[in-house]
Amino acid sequence: MTDRRDVLKLAALGAGLAMPGMALAAREQEALAAAITAGHDAAIKRLRDWIALPTIAAEGRNVTEGAAYMAELARDAGFQKVEIVPTSGLPGVYATMDNGAKKTLGLYFMYDVKQFDPAEWSSPPLEGRIVDRPGLGKVLIGRGAVNQKGPESVVLAALHALKAAGRKPPVNLVLVCEGEEEIGSPHFAQVVRRPDITAALRKTVGVVIPSAWQSPVDGSASINLGAKGIIECELIASGEKWGRGPARDLHSSMKAVVDSPAWHLVEALQTLVTADGNKPAIDGWYDNVRALTAREKALIADAAVKEKEDVAKRQMGVRHFIDDQPWPQVLERLASQPTVNIEGLVAGYTGPGGKTILPSRAVAKLDFRLVPNQTHDECVAKLKAHLAKRGFGDIEVKVTGGYDPTETDENSPLIKAELATYARAGVTTSVSPRLAGSWPGYVFTSAPVSMAAGQFGFGHGNGAHAPDEYLLIESTNPKVLGYDASVMGFIDFFHQVAATA
Repeated sequence: MTDRRDVLKLAALGAGLAMPGMALAAREQEALAAAITAGHDAAIKRLRDWIALPTIAAEGRNVTEGAAYMAELARDAGFQKVEIVPTSGLPGVYATMDNGAKKTLGLYFMYDVKQFDPAEWSSPPLEGRIVDRPGLGKVLIGRGAVNQKGPESVVLAALHALKAAGRKPPVNLVLVCEGEEEIGSPHFAQVVRRPDITAALRKTVGVVIPSAWQSPVDGSASINLGAKGIIECELIASGEKWGRGPARDLHSSMKAVVDSPAWHLVEALQTLVTADGNKPAIDGWYDNVRALTAREKALIADAAVKEKEDVAKRQMGVRHFIDDQPWPQVLERLASQPTVNIEGLVAGYTGPGGKTILPSRAVAKLDFRLVPNQTHDECVAKLKAHLAKRGFGDIEVKVTGGYDPTETDENSPLIKAELATYARAGVTTSVSPRLAGSWPGYVFTSAPVSMAAGQFGFGHGNGAHAPDEYLLIESTNPKVLGYDASVMGFIDFFHQVAATA
């Protein structure tokens, strides 16, 4: 869609999508297209206003305001019951929409975002400025544009368009939201496992987190049958706990006779991985790692044909993958391997110029990606035992968040509905055993909910956690859906869920 105001083009898209899932007459498709187009400016304003209110759990920023605004967005979209749910940490939001339908779909929203430094951005990160991006079209730049407020705003726009066109969504909806995803969702399980919320989710066909992952080159999309788990933590070395090194920062000349907590931490970090830093070396880390199944390897082989290595490298800004392995093996490694990653290292003075001190404290921020059948609690225990065994028991392991891996059946109605909706839109689709990243889908796929869960959506965006994060608004590539067309695509997904056995 290169012209969002062309109602006929949008209606034509609707007609292209309206096979068995949508089952709408042409007149009704045109009414929806007109409603989407008429509501475009309001939808973009809604997204820009949301971006202007960043909830950043790590900083305690707008945590109350973010929950209240999420609740307001849900009410405006037509959810009849909306509740802010307290936890022992930050609150979540729970909402339901009873449309008298036979089937119910679960939605997961996160309304928090990662930290940002405005100096690194080409336009203000909270402004939501729309700019031309060569090769893509018009994009909206802002923190949360693609992760995750932009794709979530598409779902809200779909509900507003249905209401404006005088139609009810063809499925009932259960919405669960959190403001702590970016710190590892430490309290979200308290929301989902409240008995009445669990009961509502168990009535769904599954839970989706909205996405905008179409390839900017050919419009293809990937469906993930799961995601890696994660541990987020800090390793803290201090002279006080070590019993060696300074209790407070010293002049660096004292390094001749005083131990360094910073070097102590560096030594500990090196034991966690192989010499090249590319493979976990923590005692027992691979004990429960499940190898890829034959079916998973077949899915990856298919994805290796459909997804292009050069495109992936270009999007990531890398020239080489580890060991320069062939592309199919790169994708196998991405899906199957646990990781140990240093997010940041902080010790002593880091400002302009030098400051000759011997720091009394050093901190490493780490994340560990987990694969089936590893668990969060098992791996935290193994990390602590590994450090203690090697003389680093004094190093504090401060876990700030995390959760187990997640898996969903390829033959579940939710995945079938995703595949059918993409196919009807002419989107080439590959199926991946799991997302290399993480999201708290485990709370849906594990007991007591035990339902399917995954990502779904049209459109394109990039730059999650990075400067100049963006969402495509008006696409110059006919294979990649812009904002309004993505809204129509999600409406079709609602209908496909309603029609899938």
